[in-house]
Amino acid sequence: MEELVIRDADVVDGSGGYAYRADVVVDRGRIVSIVKEAAAAGCLRPKAMRELDAEGLVLAPGFIDMHAHSDLALLRDPDHSAKLAQGVTLEVLGQDGLSYAPVDDRTREEVRRAITGWNGYGDDLDLDWRSVGEYLDRLDHGFDGRGIAVNAAYLVPQGTVRALAVGWEDRPATARELDRMRQLVAEGLEQGAVGLSSGLTYTPGMYADDAELTELCRVVAGYGGYYCPHHRSYGAGALEAYAEMVELARKAGCPLHLAHATMNFRVNEGRAADLLALLDEALDTGADITLDTYPYTPGCTTLAALLPSWASEGGPERVLARLTDPATAERIRRDLEETGSDGCHGVPVEWETVEISGVSDPALADVVGRTVQEAARSRGEAPWATARRLLVEDRLGTTVLQHVGHEDNVRAIMRHRAHTGGSDGILQGAKPHPRAYGTFPRYLGHYVRESGVLTLEECVAHLTGRPAARLRLPDRGLVREGHRADLVLFDPDTVAPGATFAAPRTLPTGIPYVMVDGRFAVEDGRRTDVLAGRAVRRTPV
Repeated sequence: MEELVIRDADVVDGSGGYAYRADVVVDRGRIVSIVKEAAAAGCLRPKAMRELDAEGLVLAPGFIDMHAHSDLALLRDPDHSAKLAQGVTLEVLGQDGLSYAPVDDRTREEVRRAITGWNGYGDDLDLDWRSVGEYLDRLDHGFDGRGIAVNAAYLVPQGTVRALAVGWEDRPATARELDRMRQLVAEGLEQGAVGLSSGLTYTPGMYADDAELTELCRVVAGYGGYYCPHHRSYGAGALEAYAEMVELARKAGCPLHLAHATMNFRVNEGRAADLLALLDEALDTGADITLDTYPYTPGCTTLAALLPSWASEGGPERVLARLTDPATAERIRRDLEETGSDGCHGVPVEWETVEISGVSDPALADVVGRTVQEAARSRGEAPWATARRLLVEDRLGTTVLQHVGHEDNVRAIMRHRAHTGGSDGILQGAKPHPRAYGTFPRYLGHYVRESGVLTLEECVAHLTGRPAARLRLPDRGLVREGHRADLVLFDPDTVAPGATFAAPRTLPTGIPYVMVDGRFAVEDGRRTDVLAGRAVRRTPV
């Protein structure tokens, strides 16, 4: 007898098709049968060792977070309720061109320092891997050999690759260095990565020109992977930056997935239609493009990311040295406040929109939850003086929210045919962005039930079937016989995020059951001790 039958569920299967009532049978980690409208048709109903009454609940594939920053959190925190409680069963790591593989001893420490604000320094973990394959093996085993909370796919981070082959300098790669980068990308894909990411407003990835990126994307295309850029601007020049990525992917013959695609800052208010027209033209002429968004208007990054690229050259220690030199610090201020730093997307920074969400040094915790302008006022100094002090004293580990988005742009982009969901969730800091804990229930509660921006069937497809297709996962993302039993049961009438900007770590409501590989990781609304997640490796071409 099979292990489990989920009885009388309203199945929204991830394809975008209409919901239907069914009994769904799960055994040994797979969906083994689906009996539609069994009760109404008077059919012989399937039996199993356990029956779960799903009356009033929607059964969907587990949600896929296409843009996650859980690279160390999955190893550090076996519970990982931040994602499991949302119904997430798979996360895509290695985002924005910076992560922890491939590395050597030098770059491992440089990367740890550079993205402390995203993932913490990781001094509580033994970062004993060097290659992509070794990192994926570590995810398979987890912190203590039992596995991880959810499944995880990985993108080779182009900035880390450049740091390893070239360093953190702003210069073109030599022919030998480019060959080395091609080799590193190919090795990462052979070892299981699903594609390549870039952070083109972060050092050192931003120092790569289009010719260099195109060569790396040709390698990715040859392995059937995709390119996922955080492109060069989400502010002034945003549309041109999107067009640059579309053209680059076309030249390389590489599928393109645009990370946290949005149009931010005052210059882009109401301009989502311009972006969507650009994408539609490319799609209609045969381009393979998808994108992800989070359903909130503020963004989240590190305070150091706002600095101009010239000030970030050479790695973290050289950044700190520039900040402590008065003349250089004044030049940085002019770029930030007057010219418009490329780190701040070409827009002069408005300190009243930059909220401090987390610090690495607990002694600085009094500024968390304030904007830089508010913190400066309380100290009786100029905003740049406060920002500079924080950068130096927190050794670049400060995270911030930027309140620069537009609701009309968010809604327009999430309706698009190429759209998928991603949290971009940073789990560090005392007051992280609530998207880390609330993205998926916010889609279902606010944008489906309350606002009607998407139908339930559309939304679930955006969060499941469409991402699985981008990742080329043949047995995930749909409720189908033979597919992996990564499943979520939620109440469409009550599902909602608990996380707010005031209380960002609050878990959602209305998601009582989450299954990973056929095992209940969340049951009756409570986290179990199940650790059934594993690394999900690239499907060979």
